[in-house]
This record gives sequence, structure tokens and C-alpha cells, in this order.
Amino acid sequence: MDKIYINDLEFIGNHGVFPEEKILGQKFLISVILETSTREAGVSGDLTSSTHYGYVADDIEKVFFSKSFDLIESLAEEIAKAILNNYSLISAVIVKVCKPWAPIKKHFSSVAVEIKRRRNIVYLSLGTNIGNLEKNLNNALKEIAALATTRILKVSDFVITKPFGFIEQDDFLNGCVKVETLLTPKELLKEILEIEKRMGRIRKERWGPRVIDIDILFFNDEIIQDDELAIPHPWISQRDFVLTPLMQIAPNLVHPLEKETITLLKYFLDNKES
Repeated sequence: MDKIYINDLEFIGNHGVFPEEKILGQKFLISVILETSTREAGVSGDLTSSTHYGYVADDIEKVFFSKSFDLIESLAEEIAKAILNNYSLISAVIVKVCKPWAPIKKHFSSVAVEIKRRRNIVYLSLGTNIGNLEKNLNNALKEIAALATTRILKVSDFVITKPFGFIEQDDFLNGCVKVETLLTPKELLKEILEIEKRMGRIRKERWGPRVIDIDILFFNDEIIQDDELAIPHPWISQRDFVLTPLMQIAPNLVHPLEKETITLLKYFLDNKES
């Protein structure tokens, strides 16, 4: 990935946790690295195919003076969010906030924080078998689209499927959605659980009827296994109600554990069942 550098933008601001830092101005140096493709702009010479670093610098200045931040970590987060929200060609950004006059009773050059944030591509599975099924899925999509720093990129058709696990229940309506978000996996999980709660989901039994079920299938190509979250979601390769709609919007997506595309996983499942 190509990179655009903006080094050591210098501002005087009132950021810090101590009262005197809120009153007396301090110097801050801010640097960013913008990860993007410069190929098209480099070949064509067309500025609209690149990111105008002058505009980026202006936006950094706006964030810097928008309020007094207690922590430079918070300032760095807001700068990263502004850049990723405002410049669609930037896939990831590294932000470094340097504080040369930090209140430390030692000889030092500076203190700094550096963060990297990126656009995350996530695939979600949606399912319902209680009430107005199509309305439930559309309401869930609206809730997902309303999440901060999140937008929907693709939505599959809705498909009627047989229940999985506990089969003595009504058929499901399922779909998959591709989203782009700046949220972390744990932050996204928390938001999803809140959506399910607002929509009236009650967790009584595993694989039982539900008004809405939203699962994180893939989060970039990350592999996460802990007490709260498993990514990729378990049993994807065994669930036709996931693979059928997912193949519509991501046929060539490679499962990071299975090392096979969604199309091939669907083919293997169909032939196994036959």
C-alpha cells in the first residue's frame, strides 16, 4: 500500500489533564501517514484521483481546535476518525501526537502517542422467524446503518431457510450484509447486542425462535477466539442459511481458517448434503 506523509504540523493548544495545561498554551506536533493507492493519480496526474494533503492538514487543525482534550490519546482518535470519515480513498491512517512540553520533571525530548486506525470490512448474518419477518430484517438493517462510523455496502436477497439445531419451529428468513465500520470487533458486538435488545430479542434457548439474530461472520481477515467473541463465526461452512445469501454478495471471499472461498464452501456443503 502506498503512503502519503504529513509530518510535524505545529499547533499551540490547551490539551491536558492539569488545570495549568487548560490555561497556558503548549506546543503540539502532529504527524499522519495516509495509506492509499497513488497509482491512478501518479499515472494520470489527476488530483481528484488522490487525497489533497492540504485539505487533510486543514481538517486536522479543525479537530485540534474543536475543544480541549484531556488526553492526547483522545485527540489522536478524533483526528483518525475525521480523516477516515472525510477521505474515501484512505484505507488506513497512522496518527502521531507529540507533546514536547509535557509536565514531566525530567529531561526529555517529548512524549507522544501513535495509533493506527483503518476501515474495517465486516460481514454480518441476519435471521428471524417471529412476527413480520421481512420487516424485522429491514428494521435491523436500518439500525446497523445508523451506527456511528458505519455504513452498509451490500445486502443479499432474503432467503427462506429451515431451522438449524432445534427444528421444531417456524422457518427462518435470512440474509447477509457487508458493512464498513471504524468500530472494533468488541465495539461492534456491543452495538449488535443492543440492536437485538431494542428489537425485542429474548434469549431463552440455543437455536430457538427469535425476532432477530445478528452474527458477525467475518471481520477483515482477523481470527479472534476468546470468551466473548469468535471470529470467523463457528459453523459457517455447515450453515446453508449463511452460505446461500453470503455467496450473493461475497462469492470470492476467502475464509481465513478454511482457506476456501464462500463459493467452494457452498459447493462442498451442497455435495455433502446430497
